[in-house]
Amino acid sequence: MRRLAERLGVKAASLYRHVRDKEELLVLLADEICGAIPTALPDGPWEERLLAVGRNYRRALLARRDAARVLASTAPFGPRRLRLVEMTPRALRSGGLSKRDAASAGYHLNGLLTEFVADEGRYAAAAAAHGVDRRRMFSAARQQLTSLPPDEYPTLADELARDDPDGLFEFGLRAWLAGLTPLRRGRRR
Repeated sequence: MRRLAERLGVKAASLYRHVRDKEELLVLLADEICGAIPTALPDGPWEERLLAVGRNYRRALLARRDAARVLASTAPFGPRRLRLVEMTPRALRSGGLSKRDAASAGYHLNGLLTEFVADEGRYAAAAAAHGVDRRRMFSAARQQLTSLPPDEYPTLADELARDDPDGLFEFGLRAWLAGLTPLRRGRRR
C-alpha cells in the first residue's frame, strides 16, 4: 500500500479513505480486469459460445500483466466479475447441463483459464529473467529434452517443449468442453 501511495504521489493514509486494505484493493482491481471481458454471450451453438468465452477471457488476462494472478488470488466479488462468473453457467445451462453441473463446470473453467494464463506469465518472466525471448527459451528446453533417452521420455521433446501456447490453450479448452458431453440432460450415465 505504501509503494502504491508513493506511485500515486499521495500518503498511504489517503488510500485507506478509499479502500479498507490490500485485499479490498485487489478485489477492486480484479473487478476492473473483468470489465474488459465481454459478458454478452455470442450467438451460435453452446459449444462455440463457450469457446468464445474462454478465448475472450484469456485475451483479456494476457492484456494485463499479472491479471491471472490477481483473479486467482481474490474472491469473486464486484459487479463486473460477478456478471462474468454468472455468464459461463448460463451458457452451460443452454447446452443442457443442470444448474449444479453448470456451476461446477464454470468453476473448473475459471481454474483452467486463470492457471493457463498464469503459466504463460511465468514462462515470459523466466525468459525475461534470463535475458532471452520466449522462443529461444523453448528452443533450449527442446534441445535439452531431445537429449533424454527417447525410450524413457518419448513425448517430452516432441510435444511438451513446443512453443505453441495457442494450440495448447485450444486443446485444454476443447478437452474441458468434450468432458461435459456426458453431463448434458438425457446423456448422464
